[in-house]
Amino acid sequence: MNKRTLLIFTLVCAFVQATPLYALSPEQKLAGAFEAFFEQHVARENITGAAFVVASPQGIIHVAAAGHTDTSRSRPIDENTIFRVASVSKTFAAGLTGVLINEGEFGWADRVVDHVPEFRINGDTRQLLIEHLLGHSTGLVPHAYDNLIEDGVPMDRIKNQFSKLSYICPPGNCYSYQNSLFSLIEPVIERATSQLYSELMEEKIFRPLGMKTASVGYEPFISSPNHAKPHVKSRGKWKTVNVKPNYYRVAPAAGVNASALDMGQWLMAQMGGHPAVIHPRVVETLTEPRIKTIRDTRRKHWRDMISEAHYGLGWRIYQLGDEEIAYHSGWVSGFRADIAWSNEHGIGIAVLMNVEGSSINELTTTFWRMAFDSLPPILDADLLAATPASP
Repeated sequence: MNKRTLLIFTLVCAFVQATPLYALSPEQKLAGAFEAFFEQHVARENITGAAFVVASPQGIIHVAAAGHTDTSRSRPIDENTIFRVASVSKTFAAGLTGVLINEGEFGWADRVVDHVPEFRINGDTRQLLIEHLLGHSTGLVPHAYDNLIEDGVPMDRIKNQFSKLSYICPPGNCYSYQNSLFSLIEPVIERATSQLYSELMEEKIFRPLGMKTASVGYEPFISSPNHAKPHVKSRGKWKTVNVKPNYYRVAPAAGVNASALDMGQWLMAQMGGHPAVIHPRVVETLTEPRIKTIRDTRRKHWRDMISEAHYGLGWRIYQLGDEEIAYHSGWVSGFRADIAWSNEHGIGIAVLMNVEGSSINELTTTFWRMAFDSLPPILDADLLAATPASP
């Protein structure tokens, strides 16, 4: 038994011994045991602030927080503290796109240039489809013009640079992670619906799911009195820094803000808990494995778990031995976020932190080790009998 497994086993045993067994479901026992590990991890790594939520299709199982919004330690993190979710925003962009396609506004196989006529690359632009944008399968060089995003260049100027990009493989044939190209879904959506992207996210996703503090953009984030401030390492200590607005300029890629409680509602929707908002067929389309992402199999803390990794549409799909999860991570200056869920076990987790670094991987992988050890798979009959939460 290695040290990590021994630690998990000790935490689970300690939690179970301290809790009346008849009072808690297996999912609640799991969440409580994970909270013990979470608190220990936050203290050990001296993380300024963090929160997590565990949810099922039927509701939020547990939400917890630790630490403070900044190094002054004047305001504790709570379940409603708003974090930047960074690239987890891509799951929201894909979800909104799926909803609009389900409503007949446009299609996955539509050509991007038919909705954004000024879009050009150094090649046959007509080959690029909407599904290629959200599936990171454009065939164009990875992370195209992320340097310009980080330098604060407006998206309208970045789009003028796309004409310099050439294919490195045919669209749909290779994985090529993007932020600027992914965010072309914003003008596609706005021109198809004649509504702003942020307004549609509020109308179609946040409000009907009861995500009361969620928002898109820089101004809503900094104007909230209960937002987590970003932190970076300086001389071995976490330092509070200013919120950088640069990646808010590519809203579909990295522009969503949300609390742990909000993320619990988002998890429920992925697992079928809000079918009137996001139909399970939409989620099935988004989480169909499409492009292999071999590099993911070498990630720290994940490498001994992942047997196969793919990208779908706005979601990563990880095969963990006999288990499968849908997953995404996020990282912008001063923030980290993770979200993952398992259909087979009917459970999901989101973790939010206002520090940088890779320690979030240890939290998320530990949760899934615990979950697979303690939760039996849900039978199809159980899924059919489950009553989804109201939108």
